Amino acid sequence: MVITLLGTGTSSGIPLIGCRCDVCRSLDYRDKRLRVSIYVETQGKCFVIDTGPDFRQQMLREDITQLDAVIFTHQHKDHTAGLDDVRAFNFLQNKDMPVYGRLQVLEQLKREFEYVFADYRYPGIPRLQLHEITNTPFDVLGVTFTPIDVLHHRLPVFGFRIGNFAYLTDVNHIPEAELAKLQNLDVLILGALQRETHISHFNLQQAIDVVSILKPKVTYFTHLSHKMGRHAEVEKELPAHIRLGFDGLKIKLED
Repeated sequence: MVITLLGTGTSSGIPLIGCRCDVCRSLDYRDKRLRVSIYVETQGKCFVIDTGPDFRQQMLREDITQLDAVIFTHQHKDHTAGLDDVRAFNFLQNKDMPVYGRLQVLEQLKREFEYVFADYRYPGIPRLQLHEITNTPFDVLGVTFTPIDVLHHRLPVFGFRIGNFAYLTDVNHIPEAELAKLQNLDVLILGALQRETHISHFNLQQAIDVVSILKPKVTYFTHLSHKMGRHAEVEKELPAHIRLGFDGLKIKLED
């Protein structure tokens, strides 16, 4: 399995145009963060979790030419706005794109991308197959995804476990029953927005506390706002088994 971090940033606390804060002035490529998303290659299949506004740019940057399905964590626009650009993969692969999400997510997609689901199919629009998921494991082309049902303030959000890897973004509470699904992980990718407390995201210390409970072998923090500080400086404060993610990072695991 290979996981590529397509984006590790966020629209929450995003700097204003022309911002000259310390992170925005950084020349370190690890401080240049597009909206959060990952690309998973496993068992000969390739998946994207979330298609944010930067989806097209991320696909081009990583030179990705295979995409077998899209899986959504939740319906916020910074995670769904780029869905239209799957049309390129419809053309390359000559097939509809399977899309997986809970009912509320699929209903939101039908509203936001109404033209895709209209009775008259305008030539060249994305071709999608919607699949509803619930809080039970589901199979996508032979790969098993186990949902992790967490809260983003009061909004239910799915994280996902694939084998010994798990991905949780936009989260500030993990119920006890869901923590049980996150044992014995080789790699955890976990949202950690900033140093200060936030109404709907773990801050840095809260995310570290979650890692101390779950004890994965390695953790990468994602969904990082510019308020977190520069990558190099924050990493100096972290224990060896916790790292900040960065756009383009590739993580290899056994399938």
